[in-house]
Amino acid sequence: MDWESGEGLLGIDDPAEWDAAFERGENHLGTAAIGLAFNCSLEDASPRIVRAMQLPDAAQRGFAFTAAGTAARLNGALTPELYAALRAEGPGRKSIAENAIDDTLDYVPFRQLPMWLKWRKIVSKVQDKLETWRLESVYAVSDAWRALRGRRS
Repeated sequence: MDWESGEGLLGIDDPAEWDAAFERGENHLGTAAIGLAFNCSLEDASPRIVRAMQLPDAAQRGFAFTAAGTAARLNGALTPELYAALRAEGPGRKSIAENAIDDTLDYVPFRQLPMWLKWRKIVSKVQDKLETWRLESVYAVSDAWRALRGRRS
């Protein structure tokens, strides 16, 4: 593994090695957090992912949020600390946490979600259903209009 170039860090499987690199101020800690999500238990990876979410480098912070989404996909759960970090970053289209929150909603069972994510999932489902009805109405009107114009010709 090369901390300078980031090569091989997706294979990191030793949380102590990540901790030592963090203490040294190494580059690519967010990338390595993804490796921990792939190769370690959720309990071992979680505190390191949360720390990586607070890195000064925006790209590495983004990778840390990717690590959280990866953890949700692989484990079907997140730790309370990861849920808190996602909530602190906030949902929304421009949030760095958006994809991680979406992965969490897709891969963590509803009953295991914290209340704020349960509400988000419910609101999202209602919005999706309303958009489906709107589009179906638009298509029906369009088809009816086309049929009506076809008869006049």
